[in-house]
Amino acid sequence: MEYNEEMVREAINRELARNGQVYYVYNRVTDIDEVAGRIQALVPDAVVTFAHGQMREHELERIMADFINGEIDVLVSTTIIETGLDISNANTMIIHDADRMGLSQLYQLRGRVGRSNRTSYAFLMYRRDKLLREEAEKRLQAIREFTELGSGIKIAMRDLEIRGAGNVLGSQQHGHMEAVGYDLYCKMLNDAVRALKGGEVEDESYETAVECDIDAYIPGSYIKNEYQKLDIYKRISAIETEDEYMDMQDELMDRFGIYPGAWIISC
Repeated sequence: MEYNEEMVREAINRELARNGQVYYVYNRVTDIDEVAGRIQALVPDAVVTFAHGQMREHELERIMADFINGEIDVLVSTTIIETGLDISNANTMIIHDADRMGLSQLYQLRGRVGRSNRTSYAFLMYRRDKLLREEAEKRLQAIREFTELGSGIKIAMRDLEIRGAGNVLGSQQHGHMEAVGYDLYCKMLNDAVRALKGGEVEDESYETAVECDIDAYIPGSYIKNEYQKLDIYKRISAIETEDEYMDMQDELMDRFGIYPGAWIISC
């Protein structure tokens, strides 16, 4: 959603009302203290502290220990919290400028909440009236869509589609497989590796079936004998060339007359 101070206040107060704690993710060190001050102004009764990776080791350790012990209500932090934290009492997360983060990073961050049997909430926010890039929209849509347990592999595959798999055999790490699909991309890659090694690339033949959403049954008024009708069905399904198709048309007209206009044998 677009950034909304009232929504931020409501989300924090709702979590604090059930004696929980809140992560507020803001990934810029330069003014993270100012953001923490704005959050403090929104919820004056809460204990708000900020943390980032450029702090001294002992200071950062003290802040995290206080948060784990429940002495801090809202932790405004950079993405240093995305891995390794398991704090069951923190079940609301608000991510500032979520459109600037990668899909796997958003998935890791979201995993910091919901570590207990409580319902958890993750708010992914972007600047008001900002026109999102197409890739950013796809990332946010994916993180919103895949919420069930075990969706990590789906997130990874969607991330692969959005960013591209890269040029595995070269120095350029970019490119898109969306146009051909993951399975065909892997097959093409395998064939290319085999060809470079001097091996033979196997020729593959494919059988294609076309399903038409029309009524293709032979009317009982056209062929009354059921055995003849079944034989015609079988022969029609075996047609592979245009000559066979024309021969079947001629035979049907010769044996049973002009077939009904609503019955399209060409399908």
